[in-house]
Amino acid sequence: MSHITEVVNLVENKLKILLENYNFLKEENDLLLNKLAILENEISKEKQLFETLEKKYQVLKIAKTIEGSKEDRRETKLKINALIREIDTCISQLSE
Repeated sequence: MSHITEVVNLVENKLKILLENYNFLKEENDLLLNKLAILENEISKEKQLFETLEKKYQVLKIAKTIEGSKEDRRETKLKINALIREIDTCISQLSE
């Protein structure tokens, strides 16, 4: 009978340890999930900021090109010619 009691006590102790480990891991998992959500939110904000800055950069680049500085004169002419071709295409499509 004493042997059965020892086995039951051993099983109870192991079960307590397992439950403690389970609770600890569950809490740690919840903390990590919260941290993951926060980091995903930050990544989303950073992507939006990057896209906004990229658009502003492209607009600034076009404005500088159209401005006609001596270094970019050839590039400016090419852009203007491309815009004129695009306008001509639009006009011809509207005429049809």
